[in-house]
Amino acid sequence: MFLFKRRQAPVLGIDISSTSVKLLELSRTGSGFRVESHAVEPLPSEAVAEKVIQDVEAVGEAVRSAVKKAGTRVKDAAVAVPGSAVITKVITMPATLGEEDMEAQIQIEAEQYIPYPLEEINLDFEVLGPSDDNAETVDVLLAASKSENVEMRSSAVALAGLTAKAVDVEPYTIEHVCQALPEMLPDGGIDRTVAVIDVGATVTSLNVINDRELVYTREQPFGGKQLTEEIMRRYGLSYEDAGRVKKQGGLPDNYEPEVLEPFKNTMAQQVSRFLQFFFSSSDFESVDQILLCGGCATIDGIDEFIESHIGTPTVIANPFQEVALGSRINRQRLMADAPSLMIACGLAVRGLD
Repeated sequence: MFLFKRRQAPVLGIDISSTSVKLLELSRTGSGFRVESHAVEPLPSEAVAEKVIQDVEAVGEAVRSAVKKAGTRVKDAAVAVPGSAVITKVITMPATLGEEDMEAQIQIEAEQYIPYPLEEINLDFEVLGPSDDNAETVDVLLAASKSENVEMRSSAVALAGLTAKAVDVEPYTIEHVCQALPEMLPDGGIDRTVAVIDVGATVTSLNVINDRELVYTREQPFGGKQLTEEIMRRYGLSYEDAGRVKKQGGLPDNYEPEVLEPFKNTMAQQVSRFLQFFFSSSDFESVDQILLCGGCATIDGIDEFIESHIGTPTVIANPFQEVALGSRINRQRLMADAPSLMIACGLAVRGLD
């Protein structure tokens, strides 16, 4: 099982997050894409903890339910491991090496870059292009993850009757979907710097895309689970009921001023802190746009709220704004789920490269 390897046949993009399994199937339509099927299936509360699978069987059952709900016949899948579970390093290699020779050389030299025994990891590489300072070498992105991270996801989709044909890394799925669907970005992303901020249930990630290429990534614990737990505490609800009313409504009048508004303030502070980390560790002093995704991006008006607090243009991610929809697709449901489907979309697009 390798990271990055691209396929030419359709695969199901399957994003396994802390609270749900998200499935997306795309096809090619000329120079564009069409959504053929999609589904979101909730996970039991303890099945995945901070993107680490704890209960493979429960995740496999959720994948099986998502496949059935989507009505797809595709049996190959692409999954992703979180960036925090992957070690990446850019190295240089002679430009004259073919892929097989380069792979053999990397296997020999990998121990100096990876702090784990090679028999305990999955290792892959991707040639980025010629080195800036030496025409005779190329920059190569080396990526390694402990085998258990890959095997847990592969086993979960196998329980649903699928084969994991590709394992990617979450930040690179974000890069890829921005390259494949640049209409999401200002000026198509050319000469623009966009902060893609994914606020999930338990983890928030920042992936900065500059001129359509990933230049920075960071994760930290924070997410919508904090809002759910405050609803539980304030109104005496179970975790499941709190999650349901958070999405569907029906809470008392004091919910917005006393619970939701403080959470939105905390979310804006987290976004600001993320950007400051980025600016302090790079040569960048600003970004052109914030692209919000993840479950918390569906909070009504959160884009305007963050923009007013930070002063940077902020929009909600929608990878499907210029994508055709198949006859089986419920447009309203897809658009409601769109901000949460960036990783699944990046995985599904890779199979059609």
